[in-house]
Amino acid sequence: MTRSLRGQLLAWVMLPLAGAVLIEGVVSLRNSQAAAAVVQDRLLLGSARIVAEQLRFEDGGIQAPVPPAALELFQSGSADMVYYRVVAANDQTVTGYPELVLPDTHLQPETSQFFDAVVREQPVRAVAYLQPVLTESGLQLVHVQIAQTLHGRDAMARSLWGHALVQQLITLALVALLVWVGLRNCLKPLLMLRDAVLRRRPGSLKPLQLAAVPGELSPLVDAINEYALRLEKHASMQEAFIQNAAHQLRTPLTLLTTQVSYAVRTVEPQARGESLSAIRRTVQQASRLVQQLLSLSNAQVHGDSHDNGDTGDLDSVVRGVLEDMSGRAQSKDIDLGFEGAATQCRVRGHAVALREIVVNLVDNAIRYTPSGGVVTTRIVPGPGGVKLTIEDDGPGIAPEQREKAFQRFYRIDDSDSDGCGLGLAIVREFAQSIDARIWLSTPASGRGLSAEVEFRPAPA
Repeated sequence: MTRSLRGQLLAWVMLPLAGAVLIEGVVSLRNSQAAAAVVQDRLLLGSARIVAEQLRFEDGGIQAPVPPAALELFQSGSADMVYYRVVAANDQTVTGYPELVLPDTHLQPETSQFFDAVVREQPVRAVAYLQPVLTESGLQLVHVQIAQTLHGRDAMARSLWGHALVQQLITLALVALLVWVGLRNCLKPLLMLRDAVLRRRPGSLKPLQLAAVPGELSPLVDAINEYALRLEKHASMQEAFIQNAAHQLRTPLTLLTTQVSYAVRTVEPQARGESLSAIRRTVQQASRLVQQLLSLSNAQVHGDSHDNGDTGDLDSVVRGVLEDMSGRAQSKDIDLGFEGAATQCRVRGHAVALREIVVNLVDNAIRYTPSGGVVTTRIVPGPGGVKLTIEDDGPGIAPEQREKAFQRFYRIDDSDSDGCGLGLAIVREFAQSIDARIWLSTPASGRGLSAEVEFRPAPA
């Protein structure tokens, strides 16, 4: 399942904002509760002062009428109970609800004290106000208490918090919408790049030409164009390879058709035998060409998995190849020699690459060395790597043609050998796939050719 880049960017922007809204919601709840508590306390104090202003001394006692205005302050949609109590200096209740207890703290005249209490099994918020009243014997301190249940305060807190939360959610939604629109506009160049790629004809490898590409997309466009150039180069090489392969295969097939036709027409046993021998040689050449083409294709496949950490014993690989090719060397009376290393030589490279390198180099040496010649294979460990050298005393390759010899289907002289010009190309492809180096030189004897390959040593 593919994930939307726009959705991921929106999530990374909105998740912190949503977290901030959540924290702000908690803070708003506490602020709403505090604001509702302040409002209730002010109403309680205002009601207590209204009652305190009506206190007077008459008929030998404290008179405490409770005016309706003192209770009308608490009118609301909530079913709250309001309790009041007026207590004289002798702790006698002048009027009100005796179950409303006095606070423990000592009050100064005309000061108030807010506290929480429980009246008739209901939590209430209360205020105590100390009012001095002039009597016959002097000033008498009278406590005025007003209490209210918490239903209205809680409802007010919820209402304030709800309004704040709605505003925050609306703000968050607007921010999300603006961010979404902004991301949509910012991602338009990316969508244009997608459309430009989709509009291209199949097989088109021309560089992308986009005007006003943002700086963040320039590396992507440059990478696509660079890859298109490399792919175009690779496709051109493949096309040339196919054309060369078709040309190389057409020659033996045409020759084979001619030889078969001649063998069918001739009636002389000797001529027919010679024709069949020629047909066999032609088939062998075509078979070798096909095998070389497959080896080259295999080298290109392994070249895509560059240095995967495989190692191999070069000494064992060389010995196996020389044993397999000893028959061909004997058929040409070639002295096939080997100078191995004193210790085991493990090098970096997968088994396919190591064997193909050795097979093609030894095959070339035997193929181009005349009968009675000498082919020597040598392994020399060194501080920088392990060097494989294969020398022959054949015709060799001129220095100015040695680099061309690594090109596909390049042959020094078509008349001297039945080679197809792919051996050294295969060797270089496999060598590059394992970070090995190959070069051609002249042996110390001054005659023939020396093919040298330097492998990276395997880690200890």
